[in-house]
Amino acid sequence: MTTSALPTLSPLETRVIGVLIEKQLTTPDYYPLTLNALLAGCNQKSNRHPVMSVTEGEVQMALDALKRPSLIMDSYGASGRVMRYAHNLPKVLDLGQAATALLAALMLRGPQTPGELRTGSERLYRFADISSVEAYLDEMANRSAGALVTKLPKQPGSREHRWAHLLSGPVEADAASSASIHQEEAVTTGELAALKANVAQVQDDVTELRALVERLYKELGVAR
Repeated sequence: MTTSALPTLSPLETRVIGVLIEKQLTTPDYYPLTLNALLAGCNQKSNRHPVMSVTEGEVQMALDALKRPSLIMDSYGASGRVMRYAHNLPKVLDLGQAATALLAALMLRGPQTPGELRTGSERLYRFADISSVEAYLDEMANRSAGALVTKLPKQPGSREHRWAHLLSGPVEADAASSASIHQEEAVTTGELAALKANVAQVQDDVTELRALVERLYKELGVAR
């Protein structure tokens, strides 16, 4: 099956495939995934952009839609009791593990630079250097069967181009830029909150230490 034969996937459908790829490579003992495990992976707060809050029914609908182009397979696993789900992306799109890992990283975390992709996909596939990441991206962007990724215009002040997947259709540069800004703002807000919490903790520690010193002075009868 060629890329042109694939339907345009919804954001949730790409999230489902991305989660299945991620869990297959990072926790193979629990793969294929149950519906509950897949739901948890889709709603995961860390290493996801955008963060989603979807229901079991919505994930089931996405799975059913992905079965039609053979991107998802049913499996009962070793137990033979609980329905589990596996992806079939590499076979459908004729991809190796490196390209599959990059595509999964883009599906899970949105547009990224080659440097970000190399770091973010390390648990899925270990790339020798950024040049090897760029080579795989270029190969996926120039497939005769249809491009899977695209290079986005550079953002102001950025030294690297970001890349985005095309499984959900063409990517608007402005929308991708806005998503990246929101993602950076979320990180900055989180870092600021953590810093404030650390400062508050230090202040509490200093207050307790002062109280302890005062008590020691009184017990020893030492005038200050």
